[in-house]
Amino acid sequence: MTITTQKPNLLTPQDVAERLGVSTTTLATWRCTKRYALTYIKVGRLVRYRLADLEAFEASREHEVGL
Repeated sequence: MTITTQKPNLLTPQDVAERLGVSTTTLATWRCTKRYALTYIKVGRLVRYRLADLEAFEASREHEVGL
């Protein structure tokens, strides 16, 4: 059996909050109010985020500054 080290596909709310610079409470509020379209997975009481969904969310929030 070979174990490889790679980026995890599923991130915890703590991982996402740290990456986005917000609190886990803010993420919970976004989920509850559907304020932002940040897709998440719910397994029982656990919430997880796919890395690809988080990257797509970040890209959708990107703004260009015109000169």
